[in-house]
Amino acid sequence: MNVRRKGSAAAACVAAFLFLAVAAGGCAPFINAPGQAVGEPALDADGFHAADGVVLPVRAWLPEGMPVKAAVVALHGFNDYSSFFVSPALYLAENGVASYAYDQRGFGAAPGRGLWAGTGAMIADLKAFARLVRARHPGVPLYLLGASMGGAVVMVAAAEPDPPAADGVILAAPAVWGRATMPWYQRFVLWIGAHTLPSAEITGRSLKITPSDNIEMLRALGADPLVGKATRIDTLWGLVNLMDRALDSAARLTMPALILYGEKDEIIPRRPTRTMLARLPQAAAERRRVARYPKGYHMLLRDVGAETAWKDIRAWMTAPAKPLPSGADRQVKSWLSAKDGD
Repeated sequence: MNVRRKGSAAAACVAAFLFLAVAAGGCAPFINAPGQAVGEPALDADGFHAADGVVLPVRAWLPEGMPVKAAVVALHGFNDYSSFFVSPALYLAENGVASYAYDQRGFGAAPGRGLWAGTGAMIADLKAFARLVRARHPGVPLYLLGASMGGAVVMVAAAEPDPPAADGVILAAPAVWGRATMPWYQRFVLWIGAHTLPSAEITGRSLKITPSDNIEMLRALGADPLVGKATRIDTLWGLVNLMDRALDSAARLTMPALILYGEKDEIIPRRPTRTMLARLPQAAAERRRVARYPKGYHMLLRDVGAETAWKDIRAWMTAPAKPLPSGADRQVKSWLSAKDGD
């Protein structure tokens, strides 16, 4: 009797959700897609002028008193913006590396704040911006660095038939939590939300997730008006679509790569990260280095011990075939073979 009641209750819930989906009619996730091209992309003191005329804020950190040895284009994560790279960029500048970061569409001070611009738009922006930075620093290596969502954008772009003209990619906790690694009920609830109340906003306050051990930095983010605090459901839907593509693109990622992951990451679970790593092409294994940081969190580049990762990034750009200074690349095999709960 109890089993029947529970089954009936579950069926009623599903029926109610389906009713809401049907009642929603024309509701669908909104994409704030770019307009028609009005000119060539450009980079100047005002920012990054995309082909459709949208201007995205840019931050740059250049070496002083020394030649530029390499250049980095850094992409921020979800609900973040270009300031995420201040500390690592200053460190890299002291070592001859020029760094550039821009606010991606819908984030920070970029137009369309809170709205999802679409994966295609983010990829096109990255390719255009990378070309402009390459032109500013001819003859030096150019690397694409992406943190979390930015890492997913870099992965998808680098795996395309016409990838950005870069010498390698650096992925810090890339967002690869695609639907293939999600429980069915998470996929179901996301679909319902995106197709019934796409403009409704949610926060992660009740999740009690620790993104970093750098408490001072987290407090600063909480007070920063350019850091997103609430998220539209259809923007979250767009993020998951991007993560789907990033996970799928892993099998085609042949560009030289440094992949960084913090063992204490509570944002991107271990399972999708391991799935992504397992899909990477074996033929490109010698051009790839994976680093696991036992004390690292999701915001690996801003943790209390972030300088360890910065040094590894600089060392890899200088000599990609050599072991990393921290030794984080020498404790990956056992972790990959362990069970998801380990």
